[in-house]
Amino acid sequence: MAENKKKLKLKVSFGKSGLILVAVFAVLLAADLVLKVCAEKYGWQFKVIPTLIEVVPVQHNTGAAFSFLNDKAWAQTFFIVLTFIMLAVMAAAFLLIPKRFVVLKAAIVLIAAGAVGNLVDRLAFAYVRDFVNVWIFGTVACCNFADFWIVFGVILGAIDLLFLNEWAVFPLTKKAKAAQAKNKEGQANEPDQTETESKVENNEKDDTSNDGGEEK
Repeated sequence: MAENKKKLKLKVSFGKSGLILVAVFAVLLAADLVLKVCAEKYGWQFKVIPTLIEVVPVQHNTGAAFSFLNDKAWAQTFFIVLTFIMLAVMAAAFLLIPKRFVVLKAAIVLIAAGAVGNLVDRLAFAYVRDFVNVWIFGTVACCNFADFWIVFGVILGAIDLLFLNEWAVFPLTKKAKAAQAKNKEGQANEPDQTETESKVENNEKDDTSNDGGEEK
């Protein structure tokens, strides 16, 4: 019977781990904004790893991470609107994903912290403050720590979804394999449950028909 079938229910899942991750979000956001202010105020310029990572005088980027679309006039408005949409989606995901998916939630926090860090710049200055040059495949990209948070978050989320959690495409952990095996076992038992419910429903109809015949 349709009434007896399990329904998907949306439930807020926050807990103690959620509070810790919110605190992590605040620390990451503050770190990005403070480093931007210091880089601009003190004119930092030094090499972290020669030919790979270098801190340079602050540059004003009207594009996205790693100066993407920096030369487009419409990019600023586009990225502000896109960021608000993404933040709404990430906030919903963070609240609705079960507490046991800590790694995935941490990935969301990293991405959100980076997105908000750059959003603050866009709203306050109409550009993003970049001060770290990174050499990638022979080209130089200027970025900031908010960009690093986003990249780290995407990588962490991809690793979790591909290999670690119970939704993993290629589960490598014992916990993920056990959860997927349990889900498959539950799906295998569903036809038997449906067949039993169907028999019960048919028996009820037969009883109703018999009662009607006796009354006549």
